[in-house]
Amino acid sequence: MSHQIAAVRLAAAAAASALLVTAVAPAGSAKDLEVRSSGACSAGATWKLTAKADDGRVEVELEVDSGRRGQTWAWSLADNGVRVRSGSATTTAPSGSFTVERRIPDRAGSDTVTARATHAGQTCRARVVLPG
Repeated sequence: MSHQIAAVRLAAAAAASALLVTAVAPAGSAKDLEVRSSGACSAGATWKLTAKADDGRVEVELEVDSGRRGQTWAWSLADNGVRVRSGSATTTAPSGSFTVERRIPDRAGSDTVTARATHAGQTCRARVVLPG
């Protein structure tokens, strides 16, 4: 019985992992490639991270949804381990979320874009890889 439960849990985890990262390459050219990922923060908030190649730059969008308006979050974006942007944002009504949109330099090769957001001890960590 415990082997069946373990197998079901493993299958569910694999299915959930497959849904976390989505790469969309529309017919046309690789310059339009977009990658998305989403997940949970350390204390109940959720995050979504999107990166898209755009005319020699990378368009990055980070959304954090805590369900509570008025919270000020510190956030940062890095590309291949190099911090490229940082700041703070406040969650707004009606959903209690904030969105950060930035265009960053497109480095040679693949871009591993990471985002971090923190508020009152809660941390969100996000990552996508945009193929070069």
